Amino acid sequence: MDGAHQDSTAGTANGLPSVPMQRFRAVSGPARAAALLIPAATVGNALITVSDWRDYLVVHAYRAGTATVADLRAADTFALWVSIPQVVLYAAAGAVFLLWLWRARCNAELYGPRTAQRRARGWVIGGWFAPIANLWLPHQVVTDIWRASAPRSPAPRGPVTAWWALFVADTLLSRSMGHYYLAKKVTESSLRHAAALSTVCATLDLAAAVLIVVLLTRITAWQNRRHTPATG
Repeated sequence: MDGAHQDSTAGTANGLPSVPMQRFRAVSGPARAAALLIPAATVGNALITVSDWRDYLVVHAYRAGTATVADLRAADTFALWVSIPQVVLYAAAGAVFLLWLWRARCNAELYGPRTAQRRARGWVIGGWFAPIANLWLPHQVVTDIWRASAPRSPAPRGPVTAWWALFVADTLLSRSMGHYYLAKKVTESSLRHAAALSTVCATLDLAAAVLIVVLLTRITAWQNRRHTPATG
């Protein structure tokens, strides 16, 4: 059951049924997994960038007469071998992060009135998949969890805003790369342009990954310190 501790109950002396209290959800396990998988996915993204530059350089060499068809095929094979694990890593990192985020949000409700959270629980997951609204809803969710979990109030929101700005910039640029590939005829020039965009995306992705690992680690530590395990 979400790795949570057992429900605590508030009984009454007159024999009325006890009222279950909301449980603290264990966040350390998902946080550790996310802290491993997110950097791994970032390394995978860097390998995609290496593959993009390799494609350009091999095509450039082929046009100059210094590379063969076998070299072109080898570049295609390398791109395939790095892209498949990349998809798997991103899916795994995303799933573990959302699990952590859900539990952290449930715990955040223990530290204050539910109205302190601007969005209903469903938006913790759904906000990432809502068209257009996913440009700000996840930021609100993480900001509210950060604010509720912090031992001191108000907590500085700069780290959350910096992470989100990097993440959105990376996402929008990655989407523009996809449109570019679909709209443009693949040429040596387009491959060079795509590799340059890929390099920028990899840099943004790395910076965003570092910040989100810092954020989730800090929120996890805050929540663990504020939680007093039940005894007996």
